[in-house]
Amino acid sequence: MPGYEPADPNFESRVRSSFDRQEVNRTIGARLVKVAPGEVHIELPVRHDLTQQHGYIHAGITTTVVDSACGYAALTLMPEPMEVLTIEYKVNFLSPARGEKILAIGKVVKPGRTVTVCSGEAWAYGGGGRKQVAAMQATMIAAGR
Repeated sequence: MPGYEPADPNFESRVRSSFDRQEVNRTIGARLVKVAPGEVHIELPVRHDLTQQHGYIHAGITTTVVDSACGYAALTLMPEPMEVLTIEYKVNFLSPARGEKILAIGKVVKPGRTVTVCSGEAWAYGGGGRKQVAAMQATMIAAGR
């Protein structure tokens, strides 16, 4: 992964502030655990109310967290006052998501002034191990406030 230079020296506080304003994150219990130029990690504790009928974390919840990680990874490289919106993503679910927590990792693959391409991963942690449960390719667009 090449090292990226953020356009805004205050990128981390901007990302954290935006994350805190997303009600969906509060609702599902997601929290930021790493914010670096071009990379964001979001952790989600597994709760029964986030599961589907077989007891696995619902695919929509997994996708929500990975999409957010990708979007915030893109935002780390955007100048103030730009924000980002998802314009497209593709997800492959690799294994059922179960365990104690999900870790979503978003990384910038190709930054751009208008469009940024990211990759995302979701990992389930439990029983002393981890397993990748999803892989995402996402495209973000720069948007003004």
